[in-house]
Amino acid sequence: MAISDSESQLPLVKASVQVEVEFVKCDSCGFTEEYTLAYISRIRESYNGRWICGLCVEAVKDEVLRSERLISTEEALNRHINFCTKFRSSSPAEHPIFAMARLLRRSLDSPRASRTTPNSPLQQIER
Repeated sequence: MAISDSESQLPLVKASVQVEVEFVKCDSCGFTEEYTLAYISRIRESYNGRWICGLCVEAVKDEVLRSERLISTEEALNRHINFCTKFRSSSPAEHPIFAMARLLRRSLDSPRASRTTPNSPLQQIER
């Protein structure tokens, strides 16, 4: 089907889609952030109606993998929530997310040890 000259000169119409967002507090670590309603719904479906942030989602997945026996996502989530609760009660002034950020900054700021062995060819070239 060929496009006529009059059709090719029609103005383009830009559709503006308004995405609804909402601030939501993580049921595990307490971190609050803005997410789309569709994303919030998907996460709540996956975690039995609970909202958990992306970092806690990864921690729950890791909990399932680290467990010596097969555990459900629900059990892994409960373990992670218990961990976060204990962390907050042991250091109420520090939020888990901020503590992790501080640890990351420290590791990035600290000098790295040489990854080569003392007798490696790389060490001999540098001398």
